[in-house]
Amino acid sequence: MIKMLKFILSAVLPALLLLPAACDDNARQEETVAGQGEARGKPLLGILLYREDDAYITLVRNQLETALAGQAELVVLCSNFDQLTQNEQIEDLLRRKVDALIINLVDPQSASIALDMAKKEEVPVIFFNREPDLSSLENYAGKTCFVGTVPDDAGKLQGDIIAQLWKEHPEYDRNGDGKFQFVMFQGDPDNPEAVARTEYSISQAVAEGVNMEQLGENYMCAWDDKLAKTSMNLALAAHGGKIEIVVSNNDSMALGAIAALNEIGFNTGLAGADFMPVVGVDAVPQAIEAIKEGRMSATVVQDAGRMAGAIAALAMNAVRKADFLAGTGYKWDASGFAVRIPYAPYVGDN
Repeated sequence: MIKMLKFILSAVLPALLLLPAACDDNARQEETVAGQGEARGKPLLGILLYREDDAYITLVRNQLETALAGQAELVVLCSNFDQLTQNEQIEDLLRRKVDALIINLVDPQSASIALDMAKKEEVPVIFFNREPDLSSLENYAGKTCFVGTVPDDAGKLQGDIIAQLWKEHPEYDRNGDGKFQFVMFQGDPDNPEAVARTEYSISQAVAEGVNMEQLGENYMCAWDDKLAKTSMNLALAAHGGKIEIVVSNNDSMALGAIAALNEIGFNTGLAGADFMPVVGVDAVPQAIEAIKEGRMSATVVQDAGRMAGAIAALAMNAVRKADFLAGTGYKWDASGFAVRIPYAPYVGDN
């Protein structure tokens, strides 16, 4: 099991300051409203996103807007990685008498704060993607739930993919030592999805007979391609030709690593170019294209359309004061609070 490190590389921390500020500038006062200015004849739903430039969350948002078109008016806000900002947005939406809140938490440990605010106004809350401690939902049972995935599964599928690559491509063992030397790009130090993907991607590959050897420590890149590119440059400087595979918690970081590899002539998709296997999660369009072009090995599908469809169905039930799952075909997991959307592998030819 990989030791989980709770640090951010000092060399890449300043890059956090370069993340787009547009969300922070706009989120406090501006919003995207479907049907803005019309008389309110439809339920009003507040959708809160932890950041505006996450590729997967953007897919979910777009699919949500499509799924809810004609059924509800939407206020979509993002908080640019700032939980205090998100808390203020929740307060503002409750003052505006939203009929339900759909929340992609900045800090999954802050769910109880959102629930306390919503409970006072008897407004239902649907959390998605960034999983809170589900026990915190017990004090608002029947009015709150979570839509997400099984965190372990994405890592296990990555491990399956790593084992498949190892078995099918003996040339990836560049130094011929029988070990698959890897670097790991982790989203957050404490996020359950990031922790599970990091751990199980490697333990699953090991369980399938691959001798995995980590080079350096986990690179904490906040799910961001730019930070991952910087970190990949650091990894190349530190480990150079020893790196044999890149394992990433999401596609954005995988694509950032590929951008760094491109600068040294790797993973360009050109015939005869050097190639290093890179595995991500999410199956965002940019990653699918990179796989098709021979610049990336594989990803794990986190189905944005199915997640958005589940969120939309549960939200509309909530505003109609029906049971969350009424008429949907979805089922609660063992916690009684979560609907789980399954993952699937997506593997190219490399």
